Amino acid sequence: MTGVLRPGHVQIRVFDLEESARFYRDVMGLVETGRDDQGRVYFKCWDERDHNSYIIRQAEEAGIDFFGFKVLNVATLDKLEADLNEYGIETTRMPAGEMLETGERVRFTLPTGHLMELYAEKSAVGNGLSSANPGPWNKASEHGIAPVRLDHMLLYGPNVAANKKIFEDVLGFFLVERVLAEDGEFEAALWLSCSHKVHDIAFVEHPEPGKLHHCSFLMESWEKVLRAGDIMSMNEVSVDIGPTRHGITRGCTIYAWDPSGNRFETFMGGYQPYPDYETITWDWDHFPQGLDYPQRKLHESFLTIVT
Repeated sequence: MTGVLRPGHVQIRVFDLEESARFYRDVMGLVETGRDDQGRVYFKCWDERDHNSYIIRQAEEAGIDFFGFKVLNVATLDKLEADLNEYGIETTRMPAGEMLETGERVRFTLPTGHLMELYAEKSAVGNGLSSANPGPWNKASEHGIAPVRLDHMLLYGPNVAANKKIFEDVLGFFLVERVLAEDGEFEAALWLSCSHKVHDIAFVEHPEPGKLHHCSFLMESWEKVLRAGDIMSMNEVSVDIGPTRHGITRGCTIYAWDPSGNRFETFMGGYQPYPDYETITWDWDHFPQGLDYPQRKLHESFLTIVT
């Protein structure tokens, strides 16, 4: 893989920092890796190698501050910044160390109102397993829900068509699936990949800019998703949808809310697309099946609640 590699981090706003830190550490089972002088708490999933992927800060409004994708190396970062500038997108360099254990980041605003970053360097702290003759799991992988990695984000905002052009024409993503609006022409939702995952990021057309629908955490199996549901119930976590299966992406899932009302997903499955595959299209009449394949139902909360 070259160019843009994968989702690398996301920063989320929460109401009560310590309550949220306990939730993400003890219920979600993320590994706390540090705190900085800005009051942010840093986490990683147990099998991630880099220092952090999920950052929270206390604020009066829930939602997303920014998200970042890791790129292959510094030369790739410089090239992508030049390509963005040539395309007409203004960028800002965030200095190394502004985030713990993270190098320079190239930040820019998407047409949907989201702050996106690209970066090449983040300290590798490992996954607690030896690089020589490792075991398949460790103690952290059994603590709480314990997802494998931050998998993707679904974001809501206006003008997703302009986002699509940036991701395809500048950043090298390809469109895996889409949902057409009722008119049969306008693309209401997009699932994009920079790898051969079924999606690395998704966007839904929405009048308000910069909104978060959910951050998704990858689980190893359907049994692990069901175990996540048990842990949610044991801890009285508010669940939105699931356990169920999407028609879109074929993913198996539970959606729930953190203590501040930020939705998250425990996700597994999906197929493995390649850039030469034909884009899968869902028309509006079949969108209920795309969302919840067994029930063929559009859940109002899923469509309307964002932070």
